[in-house]
Amino acid sequence: MRGAPPPVWVRRLPLLLLVALTVFQIVVRRRVELGFLIGAIPPLAALSYGAFGTAVFSGVVLVLLWVPAIRLGHPARSDLLTVAFVAVLSVLIAWVRSRRDAQLVTVRTVAEAAQFAVLPPLPPRVGPVRCAGLYRAAQHGTLVGGDLFDVRDGPYGVRALVGDVQGHGLAAVGTVAALLGAFREAVLDQPELSGVAAQLDRRLTVDTEAATREALLDYGGSGEVYSELFATAVLLEFPVDSAQVRIVSCGHPPPLLLGQAGRTARELTAPPGPPLGLGVGPAQYKPLTVAMEPGDQLLAMTDGVTETRDRAGTFYPLLERAVALRDDDPSAFTDALWVDLVAYAHGDITDDVALLVFAPDPEDRRGASARREGKGRRV
Repeated sequence: MRGAPPPVWVRRLPLLLLVALTVFQIVVRRRVELGFLIGAIPPLAALSYGAFGTAVFSGVVLVLLWVPAIRLGHPARSDLLTVAFVAVLSVLIAWVRSRRDAQLVTVRTVAEAAQFAVLPPLPPRVGPVRCAGLYRAAQHGTLVGGDLFDVRDGPYGVRALVGDVQGHGLAAVGTVAALLGAFREAVLDQPELSGVAAQLDRRLTVDTEAATREALLDYGGSGEVYSELFATAVLLEFPVDSAQVRIVSCGHPPPLLLGQAGRTARELTAPPGPPLGLGVGPAQYKPLTVAMEPGDQLLAMTDGVTETRDRAGTFYPLLERAVALRDDDPSAFTDALWVDLVAYAHGDITDDVALLVFAPDPEDRRGASARREGKGRRV
């Protein structure tokens, strides 16, 4: 991976200035003081060229200062020495900048690889469910912030997690990684969706206890120190053998059910459950079961969407805009919603944003069920 190149006009500026000064001095026959301008070419070259390129520009400038027919300066006075000194410094600066840029590229490559390992791109289909996910971290230069999502196919159907952990930016990545790891295990181990929620809750509770112990050690074991980790989340389950979706809410904004054109969209408000990390049992998380018709889509999001405001302070009308922008292609739908959200907020989005669209395919669902039964008979 290579770093972003400088703008084209920055790379062309030293050459354009060099040509312009030379042509101007040839056209204007009388003596004009231009040495102070040509001395700016080596520093300009150092902004976008390496040490070798900067040295080439510097050498050309020094040669032009000596050509009597052009007379860009006073070679017998201080111009030549001044420009030569600036040129040497510019080459040194270009060399240091090139080394620093290479180090930054390496660090960013490693950071991006680590962040993609935590939150890999969502495939266009998971089992019998077409899906699309869009994630934008609020902290500039990061790929993962305080929001998270994952979709997994397991023995109990396709399960999805959309959540928002305490905090933002890189400080929340550790909690995000812990929750995603717990979810991927629970998808395989827990037969009930409420059990998945309880396992995620247990993960954060254990991490909170460990963080509290570490904080007490840092403070010498004295005083009241308590570290708290919590997250809101919504869990979805698309069973293999039925055209339904099961929803468990853990203090998270409810998803939206969007029918085909002409059908009413509505919020799917599951029985309210506590946020993850409070140490409650599975009995506190009660699922809501909703039938889905062919062509229905499910939109899940984080509060970075629902709490976005315009300049007048009005919240983004998600339900209304989702109905207007609905697209049969889940990926096109999430892209359109993001563009509309940015325009609504005039680019002033200060929270992490996650959008997920699910479009179950009944035919693929029946085929997946048959394939599972076939595997069971072979075993």
